[in-house]
Amino acid sequence: MSDNKAYHIVAEARRYKEEREKGYREQALKLYPWICGRCSREFDHKNLRELTVHHINHDHDHNPPDGSNWELLCLYCHDNEHQRFEEHVRYGGKATSEGKAPAATFNPFADLKNLMKKD
Repeated sequence: MSDNKAYHIVAEARRYKEEREKGYREQALKLYPWICGRCSREFDHKNLRELTVHHINHDHDHNPPDGSNWELLCLYCHDNEHQRFEEHVRYGGKATSEGKAPAATFNPFADLKNLMKKD
């Protein structure tokens, strides 16, 4: 494949993505308050570009007009959510049947009192 053809394919894919995002992003910003759904950071017109639309089921083509597959996340929380999803896909989930992660069992300070005792 020539470099020119590859360039046009990538450019066309980017244009398609931008057009698709424009539609659901505008809808989501009208439906929801401009607040990150995870960290509760608030946004205004100056920093709105840092607020993303996350697809809850990770299907970017599933865009119901009621917004039920969207949540607004800041760039950091959005990246974290996708990283967690990638790890789940690669390494499998450790979630329990209730859908929650198991509680941590390691306590790094369990024997701290004995370690702090002076002889």
